[in-house]
Formats: sequence, C-alpha cells, structure tokens
Amino acid sequence: MLSALVDIIVYIFLAVGIFFNLLAGFGLLRFPDVYTRLHAGTKCTTFGSIFICGSVILIGLRMWLTNDPDGSILTIHTAIALIAIMLTNPTGAHAIARAAHRSGVKPVGAVIDELEDNPERKGQTEKKEVEK
Repeated sequence: MLSALVDIIVYIFLAVGIFFNLLAGFGLLRFPDVYTRLHAGTKCTTFGSIFICGSVILIGLRMWLTNDPDGSILTIHTAIALIAIMLTNPTGAHAIARAAHRSGVKPVGAVIDELEDNPERKGQTEKKEVEK
C-alpha cells in the first residue's frame, strides 16, 4: 500500500517537473528579449528541478526503508545536487541580466528603466567618455 502511494507521488512529481522544464524551453523560444528569457529559463527550470529531484529523493527514501543501502546514497547525492541548483541557477541568471543591462541591452517594451539613473552607472559612462 505504501509503495503504491509513493509511486503515485513520484509520478506526479515527475509530471510536474517535466511540465515546468518544457515550459522553460517554450519560454526561451517564445519570449522577445534576454530578460524575459532568463526569467523563463531560471524560474521554470529551478521549479521543475525541485520536483524532479523530489521524486528521486522519494525513490531513494523508499529504497532505504526497504533496507537497500544505495537508497541513502541516492537521497544524499540528489539533495546536494538540488541545493547546488537552487544556489547557482538564480545567481547565474542575475549575473547574466546585470551584464546585459550594463552592456546596454534594453528590455523590449520597457517604459521605465529605474536602473538607468543610477549614479554608479553615470560615473562609469563619464569615465568612458573622458577616456575617449
């Protein structure tokens, strides 16, 4: 009974994870600029990876409860990988978005750019003009 319930939960987690990862791929193809593509690519893949890793963790815990020693190793490795994904995916997206903004890439359809009036950015552009 417990094994069938865990299997159903694993299948649901896998379906949700695959759905969000497919949604991320669709967003990368469909959205117009780097910022919205980053949004789709990082939010959806992080969320999808949480569910896929959750299903693997559930399988590992079930294996561990049935006295299979490989289940604990599978669970620990998957948890470490999930933590790495959750830390690096948003950080990398932030770095890419910041680099895109600093290089002058404008969001499509943006009315206001609140970071454009940043004094730090003005100082950088003035230095570049003086060097020329």
